[in-house]
Amino acid sequence: MKQYNVGIIGATGMVGQRFATLLENHPWFRVKVLAASGRSAGKTYEEAVGERWAMTTPMPESMKNMIIMNAEEDIQKIAGMVDFCFCAVNMKKDEIKVLEEAYAKAECPIVSNNSAHRTTPDVPMVVPEINPDHIEVIHSQRKRLGTKRGFIAVKSNCSIQSYVPALHPLMKFGIKRVLACTYQAISGAGKTFSTWPDMIDNVIPFIGGEEEKSEQEPLKVWGQVKDGVIVNATSPSITTQCLRVPVSDGHTAAVFVDFDKKPDKEEILELWRDFKGVPQELELPSAPKQFIHYFEDDNRPQAKLDRMLENGMAVSTGRLREDKQYDYKFVCLSHNTLRGAAGGGVLLAELLAAKGFFD
Repeated sequence: MKQYNVGIIGATGMVGQRFATLLENHPWFRVKVLAASGRSAGKTYEEAVGERWAMTTPMPESMKNMIIMNAEEDIQKIAGMVDFCFCAVNMKKDEIKVLEEAYAKAECPIVSNNSAHRTTPDVPMVVPEINPDHIEVIHSQRKRLGTKRGFIAVKSNCSIQSYVPALHPLMKFGIKRVLACTYQAISGAGKTFSTWPDMIDNVIPFIGGEEEKSEQEPLKVWGQVKDGVIVNATSPSITTQCLRVPVSDGHTAAVFVDFDKKPDKEEILELWRDFKGVPQELELPSAPKQFIHYFEDDNRPQAKLDRMLENGMAVSTGRLREDKQYDYKFVCLSHNTLRGAAGGGVLLAELLAAKGFFD
């Protein structure tokens, strides 16, 4: 695979920091640009982040002295320095839409962690193991934008990364309805316990906008490309509750599911164990060798023990059992800033690179 020069837009935030650590020694991608708001522009990365470095690993030495560029004012300059950019900015949704389209129209492809374009019909929202074919809609998006290289591709919300992968291999049985309660780590809000002491010994039963995303985004992931846009699936019916819990990293989901044709428990376990997607077939650098892991121990999965499984890119499941009101219930876990955010973005970029979308 050829080498690609990349930028991180929003490099000073928590997800931007995670992108930096993941890309430090990436075999395909070399970080050439770090960009952030005007407040950080002109400073070194180390100066701009200061004590706000939230990762457990040190800031990459190769990036410490890189000068932060202005994400909004230096678009043309950045576009001329890189093959594509990752985007993880903290701005209003309308502002993010404008910013990401400006990069795309400057012929700089964008792989976005942001939610702004997730509902845009010709922007693929991809979980690479589940709907890799959706990237083909990029050809139509380029026609709309009037670009040759530029486009926007997004990853889905971190909350659905825990339970949608476990449901996907079971779609053949006709999933009718899903109830999912997610218990979400504080890093999903860009926080640590030192910056959010109110979360210690606490649970907050509301995360703004999260339940809507958790109920709607799976239907786009399970949708189809038709006439140059992605048409959302009309089923299954999904209802969710999303709670913030005192966990540093790792989103857990308690899932209840009904089928048109109820499978045997052994069938479900076999499908989880054997499920592979395009990332595994292509052996993409960030892809877990086994996407879905099942734990027989009733006490697993646990965020503290299992979130880093396969470098934080696998999904863990457990406690599969029949239910009195639904056909089955089970528990899922994924690392929200790795599989659910920056790691999922890097894996999506690897898929796009392997399919030639940056060439």
